[in-house]
Amino acid sequence: MTMSPLALIPLVAGLLLSGCAMTASPPPREPAPPPPRVDGGDDACGAGRVQDRVGQTYSEALGQSLQQASGADALRVMRPGHAYTLEYRADRLNVRVDEAGVITAIGCG
Repeated sequence: MTMSPLALIPLVAGLLLSGCAMTASPPPREPAPPPPRVDGGDDACGAGRVQDRVGQTYSEALGQSLQQASGADALRVMRPGHAYTLEYRADRLNVRVDEAGVITAIGCG
């Protein structure tokens, strides 16, 4: 049994349309909401009280001292090349250190 060339037209059209449907891009996603901001004068984690430690080499003992002196509920040491969550916590003290372990910045978050 042989198909006529005209019988192939609906088949080819159907294949072309299904190919287009498979390559359609997904609907755009909504962007993530920006993290909440704390006013410039708000220092909920007490970072302002421990800025004199910037430039010192970080150690666990220094971390405990930073948390105690600042009054922060939590402490997070942020090292280069490591992954961290993006949620903002005003009561958390973030201590950023460089490759050598020297504190480069202290802030809330």
